[in-house]
Amino acid sequence: MQGLLKMGERCANENKDNDQNNIELEQKDSKGRKDGNKKVKLLHKAPKVQKHGVCYLSRIPPRLKPLKLRHLLSSFGEVLRIYLVPEDPAIRMRRKRAGGNSGKNFTEGWVEFSKKSDAKRVATMLNGEQMGGKKRSAYYYDLWNIKYLRKFNWDNLTEEIAYRNAVRDQKLAAEISAAKRERDFYLARVDQSRAIKAIEERKNKRKEATGESEDIQANNLVPPGRIEKIVRHFTQRKSAINPSAELRPRLAPEVLAEVFGRKSTT
Repeated sequence: MQGLLKMGERCANENKDNDQNNIELEQKDSKGRKDGNKKVKLLHKAPKVQKHGVCYLSRIPPRLKPLKLRHLLSSFGEVLRIYLVPEDPAIRMRRKRAGGNSGKNFTEGWVEFSKKSDAKRVATMLNGEQMGGKKRSAYYYDLWNIKYLRKFNWDNLTEEIAYRNAVRDQKLAAEISAAKRERDFYLARVDQSRAIKAIEERKNKRKEATGESEDIQANNLVPPGRIEKIVRHFTQRKSAINPSAELRPRLAPEVLAEVFGRKSTT
């Protein structure tokens, strides 16, 4: 009986292992199918993206928002994506302080249509024409400034935006480094000027102290109406040789007498 039970347990364990292996294989197959489906979808999307058309708007009227622009252009074709460049924040702040429109305006933009034919038709039909709409709208009398971009995809726009952002970051980094150098140079000059001022103050204090002491000495020693004669005394070193020893003859007197006596006889 025990042998039969052990055999049954082994068979059950083997069946569990087989089931787990089958589940893992099914998961791998499903993952592979999903990855393959993604690749196939991307490959199918590539030719569709090439059929899209992009138009460029060189001027965006004030108070015109992307949602309203989509509403205006959707009647001429299917609009996929819209990108509008916001204006400089400094210009917006100046307009606010002057009492003008406090809303967010845009300077230029790009519109992507699902078909190139729609984009070309919109550019040729609307460029230079009045926007129209309701007369109460703020951009009723504005004109369309739209142009079709030939051989231009939305990916080119994202690359250009990334390039502009990188250039802007580099300019900001260069300006910040230049400002730091100017600040360091200014602080170094300030410290140098403080040190020079401190030296001059110490010199002036010394001059004032020496001038007061000279005035005190002059008032104590020199009577009024007289000019004191300044006499300088210099310390001299004593000579190592005795001056009286230099005058004495170095030869014996007998030798000198013989020399001079012989000369006198000749």
